[in-house]
Formats: sequence, C-alpha cells, structure tokens
Amino acid sequence: MARDYAAEYRNYHSKPKQKKNRAARNAARAAMVKEGKVKKGDGKDVTHKNGNPRDNSRKNLGVLAASKNRSYRRNRRAGKAQIK
Repeated sequence: MARDYAAEYRNYHSKPKQKKNRAARNAARAAMVKEGKVKKGDGKDVTHKNGNPRDNSRKNLGVLAASKNRSYRRNRRAGKAQIK
C-alpha cells in the first residue's frame, strides 16, 4: 500500500506542536551551520542528545553521519548510546 503523504501532513505534520518541533530542528541546524560544524550536502545530521527537538542548548546538540543518526530504533531510549 502506498503512503498517503497528504493525509500524513493533514493528520500529523500540520499540527501546531509538530510545526514548532520542525522549526526548532531547523534552528538547530542553522546554529550548527553558523558554527561551521555542518554544511549543505555533507551527509551529516544535527542531533538532539536528549531527544527533545526544542532543547537547542549547545550541550544538547551534536553531529552524526546521517546513516548513523537514522539507523537506530525510535523509542524512549532513542540514540542515547550512539551520541557522545
């Protein structure tokens, strides 16, 4: 069965909480670009060590290869062992 992207947006991505989460993730990436830690097309992801996308304190942000950041299970302990 094919994904219904329009329905996903309607039912999840368009909600105010998710919009704020997305904006915070974008701000985190912009901060890391400004610091020179990542750049467009480098294959890196900016990650939130505690899993909270709205906590953009410098100590909570890290950089991982996209393949590492997207390879672990999404659960309560998501990525905690991976990020240093």
